[in-house]
Amino acid sequence: MYYHLLDREEYIIPTEEFFIKICTQILIMLEKIKKVGILTLNGYFNYGNRLQAYATQQVIRSLGFNAHIIIIKDISSNKDKINRFKGKINRLRIKLFRASLKETYMKILNKIRGKIIFSMNRNIIEERVKIFRNFSKKYLSEICYYNTEESLKNLSNNYDFFITGSDQVWNPFWTNSLYFLDFANESKRIAYAPSFGISSLPYEYNNLYRNWLSGMKNISVREFTGSKIIYNLIGRDVVILIDPTLMLTKQQWLSISRRDIRKPENGYILIYFLGEKTKKINQKQIKKIVKFSNLEVVNIADLNNKERYKIGPDEFIDYINSASLVLTDSFHGVAFSILMGTPFIAFERIELRRDSRSMFSRIETLLKKFKLESRKTRNIKLDHQIFNCNFTHISPILEKERKKTINYLENAFNI
Repeated sequence: MYYHLLDREEYIIPTEEFFIKICTQILIMLEKIKKVGILTLNGYFNYGNRLQAYATQQVIRSLGFNAHIIIIKDISSNKDKINRFKGKINRLRIKLFRASLKETYMKILNKIRGKIIFSMNRNIIEERVKIFRNFSKKYLSEICYYNTEESLKNLSNNYDFFITGSDQVWNPFWTNSLYFLDFANESKRIAYAPSFGISSLPYEYNNLYRNWLSGMKNISVREFTGSKIIYNLIGRDVVILIDPTLMLTKQQWLSISRRDIRKPENGYILIYFLGEKTKKINQKQIKKIVKFSNLEVVNIADLNNKERYKIGPDEFIDYINSASLVLTDSFHGVAFSILMGTPFIAFERIELRRDSRSMFSRIETLLKKFKLESRKTRNIKLDHQIFNCNFTHISPILEKERKKTINYLENAFNI
């Protein structure tokens, strides 16, 4: 670095003391930046999961904080492992008790089927996981702690605030007290648009959830059904916020997107289903739409299409942005279609469990908020309506919802 002295034809080189002083000032500034730990589901297999984690991190950083995704690894004692195993057995018992004989049979059959599919496709699945890990390494600041008393105490002391969310962190079939931030002081706990993943809480969990939620100072949720669950448990009206992925602009998402070399040059229909049964039941309608459009079909998240099954989260963004039409039963499939201004049709997720409509309730909340109920599959006619999706009213709604989220977070962070 050189400093030019006005009206003099000479330069000076900063001294070593100067550099030490500057570096010291930078370190002091960094020490003053408050730290936020984000606890969310950490799976390297789902596009929505990785992209909402990235979005949450960026939103928190935009408020002037240093944000990290916290991964808590389990090194529990044998006693803890036995208790956890008993808990899994108990949850399984509850599931089976609530299910019909046919549902129980289908659950067991699908579990076996899943094991066989994984065994047959181990290499391609592991390759996909590697791609997701590389994305996380590049774009997420992930830090590991251990599920021990000492490690969790250090975690609590190292951060000024903690965020739980978004995603289905409060789904009773896989959550635990960590996702209610019980290891941290109550003043540090913030729930940012978490989802229960179900429309009603099994009564067996009421007392447990009532206790966990009572310790949360700042609570927001992602869906109306979640706010209803909380009101019924602890009598609190909580704010409903948009998913973190909707907080970033189209341009911000495209800045980290990447083009797959196999992506068609011309128009195509993107098919993205997470519920295999959904796709099978709607196969006839999908075929009619494809035939009417006369466009190439790109199917992702389908093991039968091994090469496209491997695309990463950054390529997922680009595929949705470039598609002529998106057919999906995925919440984030719909969310990114809205962000990218891509016409879409939202299919109702069909699952084996009785509470299967709860999976679609998240999409229904999203469609209602953005006045896009016409994009539900049952409201779509087989004509040019499938490509005529009006997004002109989206920007003011997004602006309003983004401000609501920022206000909530600023209050939670005492800004």
